[in-house]
Amino acid sequence: MEIEAFFKLSYGLYVVGAKSKGKMNGYIANTVFQVTAEPPQLAISCSKDNYSTKLIEESGVFTVSVLAKDASQDIISQMGYKSGSDINKFKNFQYIEGKTGAPILTEGCLSWFECKITQKIDVGSHILFIGEVLDSKVLNASKEPITYAYYREVKNGVAPKNAPTYVDKSKLAAPVKEQAETSDPLLQKWECTVCGHIYDPMEGDPDGGIAPGTPFEDIPDDWVCPVCGVSKEDFVKMDA
Repeated sequence: MEIEAFFKLSYGLYVVGAKSKGKMNGYIANTVFQVTAEPPQLAISCSKDNYSTKLIEESGVFTVSVLAKDASQDIISQMGYKSGSDINKFKNFQYIEGKTGAPILTEGCLSWFECKITQKIDVGSHILFIGEVLDSKVLNASKEPITYAYYREVKNGVAPKNAPTYVDKSKLAAPVKEQAETSDPLLQKWECTVCGHIYDPMEGDPDGGIAPGTPFEDIPDDWVCPVCGVSKEDFVKMDA
């Protein structure tokens, strides 16, 4: 089986919100899809290890916010790589509470849905929740939604470990090396050991104040991974 074949499946990028007993949380999801039109129902796949999954099971409701292509990396980092059991993920972002009281992210989003669970299916490592749409709204009709392919290819992002699409890199086919390890610092890429983000010196990190053409060694020590927020010391040199 070729794991790379799964990369050709298309996905969006969303924030799923939940609230129960006064606790709210949200996480980045790429497996959200419509399953019926009448009544309108959406399905989401949640890791059993996610804090949000517990809140969704307790409350019986969830929300989905469709992220825009230009959504800030801060949203993806906080919602995707931080634990909601430790912090309030919605604290620094614009959100509203829906009819059910569940949080709905509105910042950096194009539209949102609020759903009540109608079915729950155990699929092993994850739970598939199917919910009837109680309410929905378009926030911005002029922008494009971000796709998971764009997130991977342009933002160098990878799926968090609890995502249904997470792939153990040890299972990937080894790339064919066309040359030995480079001695040119501008060609040497570095990888985050936590989230898999790749720092490419030729691209830099403009949003983080690092100009294109900046070797990894020249990045200030207080720079952090633009995806998960860990420090520079958590990056390792990649093979050429």
